[in-house]
Amino acid sequence: MCGRYALFRWSQAFAALPGFPADQQAQWNISPGASVLIQRRLDGQLQLARARWGLTPAWLTDLSRTPAHARAETLAEQPMFREAFRQRRCLMPANGFYEWRGTARKRPYWVTPGEGASLFYAAVWEVYPVQEQVWLSCAVVTQAAMNQRRPLILDEAGQAAWLDPDTPLARLHELLASPPAALRERALAHLVNDPKLDGPECLTPA
Repeated sequence: MCGRYALFRWSQAFAALPGFPADQQAQWNISPGASVLIQRRLDGQLQLARARWGLTPAWLTDLSRTPAHARAETLAEQPMFREAFRQRRCLMPANGFYEWRGTARKRPYWVTPGEGASLFYAAVWEVYPVQEQVWLSCAVVTQAAMNQRRPLILDEAGQAAWLDPDTPLARLHELLASPPAALRERALAHLVNDPKLDGPECLTPA
């Protein structure tokens, strides 16, 4: 399961999008519950916003149950996600994510399309009110891959279709059933195991 990921490098074009935070910092160890960047299409324009990683619909009363992940194969049917899937789709930008494998002491791995690459996860978003403010929340869409679940990574055409409010439902289901992206992986030292560590040392090789 993609429990943590990183966003520490982005293009000038990405930084020029409306909503890019002026105080955006590199994030090397992003966990569920953190404030993350999402990309949406609003009023025909690509826009960025910050959201809490953990979907929180306005009707949810138990805020300890805010899912960070939504399974691709049940996304369209589950009450938690189905309305967001149809009406509130977004992308979560990243440079890669971490996986842990093994039995005794699990080894962390850095998984990415290529060193320095950028990628976009399919995701959904919701709004939730707190007192007099409205906040955004999101969940990443995952698909089965080998013995783990990995984020649904979309190519450029898939990104455009996912964000387009007029994309037919059949096309969206095609995207959910996309084959897993071709990814590289590298074994890491155990530094990234500390969720409080947030720096380039998270990618220290094993």
